[in-house]
Amino acid sequence: MEPIKAELLVLGAGPGGYAAAFYAADRGKKVILIEKESRLGGVCLNRGCIPSKALLHATHVVSAARESSERGIVFGSPDIDISKLRSWKNSVIEKNSTGLSALAKGRGVEVMTGRGRFESTNTIRVETSEGQRFIEFENAIIAVGSRPVVPKAWDLGNPRIMTSTEALEIETVPDNLLVVGGGYIGMELGTVYAALGSAVVVVEALASILTGTDPDLARPVLRKAKETFSELRLETKVKQLATKGKQIEVTTENGGNEVVELYDGVLIAVGRQPNCEDLGLDNAEVGLDEHGFIRTDNKQQTTTPSIYAIGDVAGGVLLAHKASKEARVAVEALLGEQTVFESVIPAVVFTDPEIAWCGLTESEANEKGIAVEIAKFPWTASGRAIAMDRTDGLTKLVIEPETERILGMGVTGIGAGELISEGVVLMEMGATVRDLAESIHPHPTLSETLMESAEMFFGHATHAAPRRKKVKG
Repeated sequence: MEPIKAELLVLGAGPGGYAAAFYAADRGKKVILIEKESRLGGVCLNRGCIPSKALLHATHVVSAARESSERGIVFGSPDIDISKLRSWKNSVIEKNSTGLSALAKGRGVEVMTGRGRFESTNTIRVETSEGQRFIEFENAIIAVGSRPVVPKAWDLGNPRIMTSTEALEIETVPDNLLVVGGGYIGMELGTVYAALGSAVVVVEALASILTGTDPDLARPVLRKAKETFSELRLETKVKQLATKGKQIEVTTENGGNEVVELYDGVLIAVGRQPNCEDLGLDNAEVGLDEHGFIRTDNKQQTTTPSIYAIGDVAGGVLLAHKASKEARVAVEALLGEQTVFESVIPAVVFTDPEIAWCGLTESEANEKGIAVEIAKFPWTASGRAIAMDRTDGLTKLVIEPETERILGMGVTGIGAGELISEGVVLMEMGATVRDLAESIHPHPTLSETLMESAEMFFGHATHAAPRRKKVKG
C-alpha cells in the first residue's frame, strides 16, 4: 500500500494538537490529525479540565445551598444521584467532542483514529482498526500530552486506588477518601468528593499546599480547605499502601511518627509525566531532556528541524492554554514566519476560592533578588464581595519600582480565573500601574479590585484605608 502524503501530520488531538491542526488548515495546509482514542480533545476534554470543572460546578451548587441558610434561605439535604451526575458530566464531554469533530470536518482536516509511531524523520506508522497505514509528511507536530504519575509501590491493581482519570468517572463515592498530594489536582478533586459526601483527608509531603503558589494567594484556600476537608495534614508522607479486605491500609509518617489507617478509597495526585514512550522518537531523531520531555527551542522545534513538539510532552507548565499557544507558534514557524513563544501564561487553580496568577510573583522576585513593589487590595473592602458573602479574596500586583510597569498579578477569590485575563493583557501591552488605576471599572464588580489594587499603590484606594508602598527585593 502506497504511503499517504501529508503536508502536516499532527500526532495527538488534545488542546494543543487540534489547535495546531485547525490553525494549519486555516492557513492552507493539508493536515492529517492522528488520535488513538475515538474522541478528539485529549486528556483535557475527556479526563481532565472539562469533566473536573463540570463536577466542580455541580458540587458548588451543593455548597452554595448549604451556606445560604445564613441568609435566611434554607434547603433540605441534597439527594445526589451519582448515576445521573455521571451521565450529565459525560454529556458535557460529548457535546464538546462532537463540536471538535464538526470543526475538523469543516476545515478539511483528515482525522485518523489509531496509534502512531515514527519510522523515520518523515514517516509514521499508524495502527488502526483496519490495519497499518503509513504516512509520509513534510512536517510533524507531536502533541501526545501526559498522564498521572503512580509510584510503582502504590500500583496495586486495586480499583479503590485512583488517579484523576478514575476519580473523574465518579463510579462510587467512598465514605472516607485519602487524597495524596496537595497540588491543584488533589485540592480540586478533594473538593468535589467532599461535596458529594466523602470524609476527605488530604496529605501533603511539603510544608504547604499548592507548592509554587504565592503564599498570600494560597492562604485563603488553606483556611477554606481546613473547613471543607476532615483533615489537612502537611509535612506528611505516605510510606505504604496495602489491600485489606474491601479497604486500603495506608501507612503515613509525620515527624518520625507512623500512623496506620483504613480508607475506602485513595486518590493519588502527585504529578504527571510525558507520554514519550513507544513513539519511535529515536527513529525520528527527536531528543529528550533530562526529565524525559521532548527538547524544543522557542519555536517548538525539536532536534529534527521538520518535527515540532507542543503541550505537556514539551515540558514547562502543563496547561492546556499553553499548549494551544504553542500550537500557533509551531505552525507559524513551519510556515517560515518570524515567531517565538514569549507569552505571559496565566495559571488558575479551581479550588474554592479560586487562585489565579500571571507574570512574576512576589516569591519569585525574592528568590531572584528582583526589586519590586507590592500593592494589595483585600476583598473585605469590596462591595460586590461583601454582597456575595465572599470576602475571602485578595488582589495583588507586582510592580517594577522605576518604571511602575506591572510585572505580575495574582487574584484569590470567587471567579479569579475570569479576572486574571485582564492581568495578561496588561502585561502583554507593557501597561503601568497608573494605566490600570485610571481605567474605569464597573461598580459594583469584583473587577474593581484590580483597579483599586492599583490605587492602593498610589495610596488612595477609595474603599480601603491608605497604605504606604511596600518595596521587596
